[in-house]
This record gives sequence, C-alpha cells and structure tokens, in this order.
Amino acid sequence: MKAVDFDYAQPATLDAALELLAREDVMVRPVAGSQSLGPMLNLRLAQPELLVDITRIAELQTIRQEGDRLVIGACVTHARLEDGDYPDVTRGVLPSVAAVIAYRAVRNRGTIGGSLAHADPAADWVNVLTALGADVVIAGTGGRRNVPMTDFILGVFETALQPGEIVAEIRVPALSERARWGYYKVCRKTGEFSHATGAVLIDPARGVQRCVAGATSGKPVVIDGPALFTDGCTEAALAAHLAGSPAADDPIALRTHTVALKRAIAQVMS
Repeated sequence: MKAVDFDYAQPATLDAALELLAREDVMVRPVAGSQSLGPMLNLRLAQPELLVDITRIAELQTIRQEGDRLVIGACVTHARLEDGDYPDVTRGVLPSVAAVIAYRAVRNRGTIGGSLAHADPAADWVNVLTALGADVVIAGTGGRRNVPMTDFILGVFETALQPGEIVAEIRVPALSERARWGYYKVCRKTGEFSHATGAVLIDPARGVQRCVAGATSGKPVVIDGPALFTDGCTEAALAAHLAGSPAADDPIALRTHTVALKRAIAQVMS
C-alpha cells in the first residue's frame, strides 16, 4: 500500500487554506488527523495532487461557549473532547461518546470535523450530533454558512460540502438540567465500527424528544416527537417506526437497529 505522489501545504490561517482548497488546476484535499484519509491514500482510493494540512490553524483548534451553544473547532480531537477540558454544556454527552470512539491512539489524532466531513454512517459524531440538534459551520472563499446536522449529512460518505469548502466549527446547543440522553451501539468488539447505533435525547426545556438510528445504509434516521415513548418502546413499535427507512434494509438490519434504539431509550427511561 503506497500513496501516489502529492504536494503538501500547511497554512497557518483559514483564509490561506481556503485559497489553496479553491484551486481548480490540481486535485486538492484537506487533511487533519488523517484517520480516514490516510488509509484511503494508501489504498489509492484518494489520489490528490495537493494535501492541505489544516491542523496549524488556531481558530480550528478552539472550544468556546457562546451563550447557550458550545462552539467546537473542526480540528479538535476526539481525545480532547473525551478529557473534558471545556465547559460541557451537553451534561456528559460529548466526553462519554468521545470515549467510545475506536481506540485512544485513534482518538489522539482523529478530529470531530474530519469525522463529519468523511460522513461514515457508523461514525459516532454523525449520529450523536444529529440527536443533539447541532449545526455545522461550513467555510469557503465565498464566506460561511450554518447547516443543521439533519441537512449536512446527505447519505453514505456524502455531505453538503461543496468543492473548496471545509467544516470550520460545530455549534452544539446546551442541554437543560432536566435533559436525559442515551447512546448505545452494537459492535462485535470494543473499538470496531458499529453495526447499529441508537441515540436518544429528551429535553423538556427545549421541547425535544428525539431518537436517531445510525450506522444505516443512508443518512441517520431521525424520529422526532413522543410517539416512540408513548408506544411503550416495544420492539414491535420500534420496528414499525423504522420500517421503510435505511435502518430496515433487511430483517437482520431492522432487528439490530431496533435493539440499539431500545437500549438507548432504556438508558433515558431508567
């Protein structure tokens, strides 16, 4: 396994990076932790002529609170979110989820922005940030735009990013003191990609009752409203709500996603 030859740039500012990414005379790709792009390079699934390393850009490394939102720079690593050196407005969601992403060696390098941009349907952040109602801030030479997670992920490895754009930051709304959440993923062993995930959030102060089925053959399946909870959360009720979605491609997939959601709901209701 050997990557093709490519040029490498490591700009110190976001504007400089965006100028490089906007080039049309060469095939350009941004890179941060390289936990997804690295294997793709080695397998020659990606063959860029120029790699733009965005890890030296200070504003992409910050975590700050703005009102009732936590703003996370795209190059913040999973390990940093796990370690909790920031005001956790999610009441434990971010550090708990970060801690179950792959292995610590991966978390030390992998970034939250890179995970979203790669858009693997089994990625933890893809599904959890959808449940939290987060927004993705996309930057390009033409400016910035905010995109809700439900609109950012378009499908398997497919996002709302246009050529020359990158994820700049993620804006996560704060949870109230009465909020309850649950997260469960089905894996054969620790650190493996999940076969199904369930993410659940109930926050009375925000009027949120949301269930998300992830690791599907498409974008995360979002079920808003009290229906799942008033139906008794039985496997039959869960299967009925998932029927016809990417979580129900076959009986085994439907069963696996039903179990993941049921166990996530149980964490909330216990």
